[in-house]
Amino acid sequence: MKWMQEDEYAELTGLDISSIDDLIKRGKLTVKVEDGVRYIDPSKGATETVVPVKLQELAKNNTHEMMVQPEFVEKTIGTIINLHEKVLDAKDETLEAVRVENEFLREALGSLQELYDEDRKTIHTLQEQLKLSQQEVEFMRRKYKLMWNKAIDDHAN
Repeated sequence: MKWMQEDEYAELTGLDISSIDDLIKRGKLTVKVEDGVRYIDPSKGATETVVPVKLQELAKNNTHEMMVQPEFVEKTIGTIINLHEKVLDAKDETLEAVRVENEFLREALGSLQELYDEDRKTIHTLQEQLKLSQQEVEFMRRKYKLMWNKAIDDHAN
């Protein structure tokens, strides 16, 4: 990252010091102070503040001397390329995160399907056991009814 002194930045962008101070106060520019000298990072905030201001000034002047310094163009293009690379990196990171999340969800869905299948088998087995238990209870009920009827008949005789 190349830092520029405040007056170099003002000369490059065509902004006066009060405008630069305003941009700093609004958090549009990144600044550091070393030995009492303010240094500005030209790659930060250029797309939001400096380029439109410079283009507005050029449009207002509307003279045939509409010259932009090559350093400004180079730094602006560098800033745009840097921002573009950051956007591409963020896009790649987002896509990878979505892929990982999709794979996780796919595995979770597979696990849930397996659990569902196991639960369905368990329910079927329990239903069969319940049916057999009910048949056994009914058999025992009939058996005891016959035994009590026979005991009552024997006692009556």
